[in-house]
Amino acid sequence: MRAETGILSADETAFLTRQRVARLATADAAGAPHSIPVCFAYNGRNLYIALDEKPKDVRVTRLKRVRNILENPRVALVADRYAEDWDLLAYVMVRGRAGLLEPGVDEHTAAVRLLRGKYQQYEGMRIGESPVISVHPERVASWGALDVASGGAEPLLDALRGRRSVRRYLDREVPGVVIDKVVEAARWAPSPHGTQPWRFAVVTQSETKKRLADAMGEEWRRNLEMDGQDAAVVEKRLEGSRGRLLDAPVLLLLCLYPGDLDAYPDPERQRNETVMAVQSLGAAAQNALLAAYEQGLDAGWMCAPLFCPEEVTTALGLDPELVPHALLTLGYAAGDPPKRRPRRPLDNLVVYRD
Repeated sequence: MRAETGILSADETAFLTRQRVARLATADAAGAPHSIPVCFAYNGRNLYIALDEKPKDVRVTRLKRVRNILENPRVALVADRYAEDWDLLAYVMVRGRAGLLEPGVDEHTAAVRLLRGKYQQYEGMRIGESPVISVHPERVASWGALDVASGGAEPLLDALRGRRSVRRYLDREVPGVVIDKVVEAARWAPSPHGTQPWRFAVVTQSETKKRLADAMGEEWRRNLEMDGQDAAVVEKRLEGSRGRLLDAPVLLLLCLYPGDLDAYPDPERQRNETVMAVQSLGAAAQNALLAAYEQGLDAGWMCAPLFCPEEVTTALGLDPELVPHALLTLGYAAGDPPKRRPRRPLDNLVVYRD
């Protein structure tokens, strides 16, 4: 068991943020306990719990947990994992002081964005009209296998369905050990002949992000102007793209390295060799996205480097033989991700069964 005062460790943060439900324990002024499962979000400083619009017989201010907090703000929140393999058991318990954030307060607005970013079900609920419970951690206790994947019945499918593309991130550093786990997952992707014909560039420094954004922006401006885009539209699109690069705590650039490819005497087989390598780079990107989600991170996928590879390699001082293909932004979501596009029915996608 580990117990300490202060902020959660990297493993505790990853474990806590990837849990979908926790138990909130409160007590009234007389010390009578009350515990209830809750959905929650964590921004690195405080935990937030919505008082949503599920049918209730009383006003939210008369809910037992709310009345307890108003009488006695000391609370505990526990997120745990049970598995039949007891080597996978784990929990994180946060003790602290709770309060109510009322609508109209900046922190309330940010908390609602954070909750909607984690739970797509909240997108259609009016949680912004009700108070939000805020818990400020004072002590943390944890135990067990925090650093292993969830023991759920369908953990991979849950991750595939739960992961969403994010454009806005909290101004919060991503621990280096978490970044390493994301890149480690990427390198285990399948590749032609097992050659791993890719290289990864990790960018975390503000100056480097700005240099990269400037280089990519100038080339994109030329492309948009060549397409006949209105000047105001060009500036707006460039500002949005630049913001995505500068605001993300981590940028992960995925590059193809042709030097690792097999050489063939005929052009057709050589083209196919390159296509196989590009396909495997996509697999590496998917591995990284799923690992980021499993670590409690959010991510976005940008293909902009494809359109300005020389500018990207020059800005980062990379080997000119590298061919940038994709840029993943990594961090902790600051607000509502774009609504997920609906998936086509499976029967519309499967063209052959036998």
